[in-house]
Amino acid sequence: MLERKMGAIELGLRCPENVNGISVDPQPDWSFDNLLLELDSIDKKLSSNLDFLSPFTKTQTRDVRASKDNKSSTRGFVMRVSDDEISYVDFDSDDEADNKPMVSGRRFACDDLYMSDESEDDIDSGTQCYLMDKVGLTEVALTELTHELQLSVSEEVRSKISSLETELTNENERFASLTTKIDKYRDLRQDRERKFDLQYRRTIAEALDNHLTTVQRDHEHISQIEERKIRDDAAREEAKRKEKAIQEEKLRQERIRVEEEARLKAEMTERAKAAAIEAEKKAAEEAAAKHASETSNTAHNAVEDPKGTLGSSSSTVVKNGNMIKASENALELEKRRRQLYEEFCAKKKSANQDYTRHGSTIGRQIRTISAAIENVKIRTEELVKLINSPGCPQSLSILLFAEKIVSNCTNQKSSNAIFATCYVIVLVTSKFPVAMDILIAELNRVCIYTVPKHIRYSQEAFSTKDAYNKAIGYKEEDGKIESIEDYIEKLSCYMKLYGALVQTNVGGFQNLHGLAQGWAWLARFLNYLPANLYTAVALDSFLEMAGYRLYHVYKNQFEKLLRIIQHDFLNALKVGGSQSSKLNKVKVSLQNYVGSKQYTKEPEGLQLRSHLESNDFY
Repeated sequence: MLERKMGAIELGLRCPENVNGISVDPQPDWSFDNLLLELDSIDKKLSSNLDFLSPFTKTQTRDVRASKDNKSSTRGFVMRVSDDEISYVDFDSDDEADNKPMVSGRRFACDDLYMSDESEDDIDSGTQCYLMDKVGLTEVALTELTHELQLSVSEEVRSKISSLETELTNENERFASLTTKIDKYRDLRQDRERKFDLQYRRTIAEALDNHLTTVQRDHEHISQIEERKIRDDAAREEAKRKEKAIQEEKLRQERIRVEEEARLKAEMTERAKAAAIEAEKKAAEEAAAKHASETSNTAHNAVEDPKGTLGSSSSTVVKNGNMIKASENALELEKRRRQLYEEFCAKKKSANQDYTRHGSTIGRQIRTISAAIENVKIRTEELVKLINSPGCPQSLSILLFAEKIVSNCTNQKSSNAIFATCYVIVLVTSKFPVAMDILIAELNRVCIYTVPKHIRYSQEAFSTKDAYNKAIGYKEEDGKIESIEDYIEKLSCYMKLYGALVQTNVGGFQNLHGLAQGWAWLARFLNYLPANLYTAVALDSFLEMAGYRLYHVYKNQFEKLLRIIQHDFLNALKVGGSQSSKLNKVKVSLQNYVGSKQYTKEPEGLQLRSHLESNDFY
């Protein structure tokens, strides 16, 4: 009987375990390993006595007796297996094993038979045959158990081998699938890398092409710059040669001009003397005919002249019944310039040709003057060329130049343009000194306050107010006298031009009517001219342009004159009547100019972009 307990198989005999005090199984707690070892040792003992190895060959029978009455029995043993150990044995019919608590084993009864491994042919041939001896139930059970164990182990090995083969097949398939995926991924990556490489090469090629194009363009630009420099250098050299030739020609013409001017001045001196004698004769005849006596006015205190340019004598001149208030020196200078101006006008009238086009060309050059050194230089050179033009007499060109300068100043509203025009005047008159006298004479003709002088209104001398207005400079157009607003605006433009001219200083050139004449004008103005709307406008416009330079040259003396203006001239202005608003405006302007010391600030446009020197022009 076979039982399984706690991982071990227990074999039990059908006979009693203890007979007469003798135990059938001396070690009832054998394990399966111990049982195998015991079987092996038994088998070795049995095999050592056999001539050939065979698990079922015996040399003698083994009697196993087990009965209650101690009689021999040939029955085999019965193997019992517990239900708990069914899972360790692989039976063909598991359902039957589950339904039966115990399974009966086969009974082996080998009485007189002997088993042999030899075939029947060997037996027939007369070879000695050895049959198995009778074995007991224990040996049969052990043999069956060993056989079943071998089968179960073989089946387990086969199942493991099958599972391993299945796993190996699956692993191979998975490996093949992964290999295919890896190959596809590698091909995809290689294709992508080829595309990236191609794109990168294209980008590099485009960048290189752009760089080479830029380098080529830069080289071409540099080459063009170098060529332009070479051409400019050549042009400058050529211009220098031409300028040198022109300079030599100008020097020659200058010598001729100086000689001509010296001759003209000598002639003018003789004519002036003759005219003075004739004027004295006419004055004596007029005085005797009218039996008029000269009256003298109370003399004003003359302002001190630090440069010694002011005259020491003054008078009030009565001429044709018009009361003219001015300094004798100023009137004498005006007379001399007017005579020269009239001579030039007489030459213009005697000319048989029309020089209107030539005058328009001069006027166009004057109108294009701007506050830039290069522009002033160009305009000066063009005007000098026009005055020296052989197509027109020089005296007529100078007269046209003076007239266009004076007429154009009424169109110049900004101080920049006025100062730039004065730069051109100084440069041109430095080449033609007589042009300065003609220009001042033209200014004195259109504006008596540039002398300075004032004509006092008198009903005896002037039949109407319009006649008086004409005498002081009002223009008549279409039989109508211009308005007081237009006259004041025009008066301001003339005085700004005169004030800007006297203070203009160009390095390397002499201003023939410079700051000394401006100082003399201011002193004569304050000494002899009354305070009214016209004189106030004239004074305000003059100080606006020339006050800054007068202050920097005369300092304290100029401030004394300003105090006289503030206390005497402004207090003498009578605000009232129809002209009260205009007079009040110019009075406030003068008060602000003196009170806020605007004369210490440089007027706008006084300086061009840089200082002008003589070598910048000629």
